[in-house]
Amino acid sequence: MGRHRKPVGPALSPTPQARRRLAAGLAGASALVATVLALTVDPAGPPAPDRAPAGVPAPQAAP
Repeated sequence: MGRHRKPVGPALSPTPQARRRLAAGLAGASALVATVLALTVDPAGPPAPDRAPAGVPAPQAAP
């Protein structure tokens, strides 16, 4: 019969201090990961010299 007992009371929500601590920890971890990624991942190379950058119309040939 012990399996069917109801909980004693409602579950307690975290305190505001615990929520702030969690938010600060997640923000710090996110900043650390972003910094590591920025330092380790190589940026894309420059565009090839024979190609125009994106968004620039190709020059028209003179008649």
